[in-house]
Amino acid sequence: MKSERGMGFLALIFSIIVISIFVAFSIYLIRLDNIVRDKFEGQRWDIPAKVFARPMEVYVNAPVSLQDFQQELKLLGYKNSDSYTKSGNFVTTGNTLYVHTRGFDFGDRVEPEQILKVSFSGEQIAEVSATKPSSSGIARLEPLLIGGIYPQHNEDRVLIKLNKVPKPLIEALIATEDRKFYEHHGVSPRGIARAVVSNITGGKRQGGSTLTQQLVKNFYLTPERTLKRKVNEAFMAMLIELHYDKNEILEAYLNEVNLGQNGNYSINGYGLASQFYFGLPLRELNISQQAFLVGLVQGPSLYNPWRNPESAKKRRDIVLNNMLVMGYLTQEQYEKETARPLNVISKPTLGPARFPDFLDIVRRQLRTDYQETDLTNQGLRIFTTLDPLAQTRIQDSFKETVARLSKSNPGRLKDLQGAVLVSHPENGELVAAVGSTQDFTGFNRAVDAKRQVGSLLKPVIYLSALESNRYHWASPIEDSEISIKSDGKTWTPKNYSGRGHGVIPMSQALSQSYNLSTVRLAQEFGLSTFINHLKKFGVTSDIPSYPSIYLGAVDMSPMEVMNIYGNFATGGFKYPTKAIRSVVDANGRSLDRYSLSVQPTIDPASAYALNYGLQEVMSNGTGRAAYNSLPRSLNLAGKSGTTNDSRDSWFAGYSGNYMTVVWLGLDDNKVTGLTGS
Repeated sequence: MKSERGMGFLALIFSIIVISIFVAFSIYLIRLDNIVRDKFEGQRWDIPAKVFARPMEVYVNAPVSLQDFQQELKLLGYKNSDSYTKSGNFVTTGNTLYVHTRGFDFGDRVEPEQILKVSFSGEQIAEVSATKPSSSGIARLEPLLIGGIYPQHNEDRVLIKLNKVPKPLIEALIATEDRKFYEHHGVSPRGIARAVVSNITGGKRQGGSTLTQQLVKNFYLTPERTLKRKVNEAFMAMLIELHYDKNEILEAYLNEVNLGQNGNYSINGYGLASQFYFGLPLRELNISQQAFLVGLVQGPSLYNPWRNPESAKKRRDIVLNNMLVMGYLTQEQYEKETARPLNVISKPTLGPARFPDFLDIVRRQLRTDYQETDLTNQGLRIFTTLDPLAQTRIQDSFKETVARLSKSNPGRLKDLQGAVLVSHPENGELVAAVGSTQDFTGFNRAVDAKRQVGSLLKPVIYLSALESNRYHWASPIEDSEISIKSDGKTWTPKNYSGRGHGVIPMSQALSQSYNLSTVRLAQEFGLSTFINHLKKFGVTSDIPSYPSIYLGAVDMSPMEVMNIYGNFATGGFKYPTKAIRSVVDANGRSLDRYSLSVQPTIDPASAYALNYGLQEVMSNGTGRAAYNSLPRSLNLAGKSGTTNDSRDSWFAGYSGNYMTVVWLGLDDNKVTGLTGS
């Protein structure tokens, strides 16, 4: 009896242990199942906001030359080919260009993939025909991706749908990474056994992970190499296979897998990798390029095509051989694809490095309307005002000019810095921005550099005279010595030449930038009138109330100067400078349209008269040297500015539908010896 009771007790203990293990294992599986389903069925990824340049609009009489059109296509990654049957290709015949566009969803309208025939005459489009014409008569190319706004974990991706993925890429992936993908249930006992044997016997180290396990490892788990993590990986892979079909799993894998590094940002998914390595959409890659991307799965750093091109090519060829073995390629196709070079682009163009100063301005404007989380994980698309052709030319020209000046006086100008802003004054749209002569360091001089502006503010004084109706450009004014007492001190301005010029026409005083006559005129209307004008025109910096501000002894940024001159260029209207046109969410809904905000600031007659005076500055005054390199037909209007001891050199001007502000100086505020003119 005692023995039977002992056996019964042991059986009870054993049953309790078994039940406890079963309950614990069930709880463990339920917890894993919740983790799997919550993330897989929720928002799987934080998708950074993508920032785009303006799209090129194609219509009759558009001011676009053949060369500009070709350059735009090249920036977008189009190929100059002998055929345009496939999207992303164009053919040029004389003054006519045929292009097979890619199509793009702008939110307000989907631009279809189509073939455009565009003929050019000089600097404009003469004729356009389209296979899918719009009622407006305007076709748009897709906009250039210029950057993104990234989450703190530094991942980037472009989501793709499985039905948009080229079949050869799927075949290459299956042949190389998981040949039994469509047969197993998340794990492959045979694959695990093969890897264990190979690793134990000292053969080439192998992994036994299926695509599903790789997805789990990247999507849910940390990269630590522990038994616990491997067990979790196996069970989570089986749970994913239980709940979701193979196509859902494969699509998630294609968007999750890590395929490289762009500075601080990881390149995740084949959609972004295609752009990163080849500058092309995934669907435009040939089989060789698709095989290369698949080969990166085993080691993006090891097979980096820029650092290790030979290793990258060998790995690509292994993938192509796997496709041959599996019957996805014929021998002829295999030989053709292995004979191709890698053909990666010379330098990655993704990320914030393309036009960083402009992108910085976009970020600032966005953050007045959106939270940081909206910008880093909601997949927003930001359509900006940037003209990539203008930006590229201005950026290159500015840096070349600064380099030439620095070389001319390496002792004084070795660290010469500067900024350039270009906009369309009629709507305030920023076209281009350069905030440094070097790569972006976080200090954007186009908006952050506050420097004295010199003679740039003189037109505001002459505007007061014109608005009073007591003066016109032929009015005689005196250019002679003057002293002004302020706060117990006496200020005595001087002309650049050191002497006065007697009684002169008011137009001469502005065009030759005489200080004495300008200060005399300013005193007639007073400091308060001058300061009120500046604030009305868009200056937000503190403006000191002492008379030397008449001659620009006030710190302003290039952006503030642009705001002032925008009032002149528009004939008396203030359009706040903007870098964003619209914001569209991940579902194509337009969230915000940054519409025109117009405010009248100057009487039209006075604005017209002021423009005449600023044109005289450029034609016969201190700005006349500009016409040494520009045609007279431009009718430039503008003003240069130079501060005391030539520490800062400025120019602000406009013609037609473009306005430009340029600043040059040293960050330590030392003398440059340069003048604005």
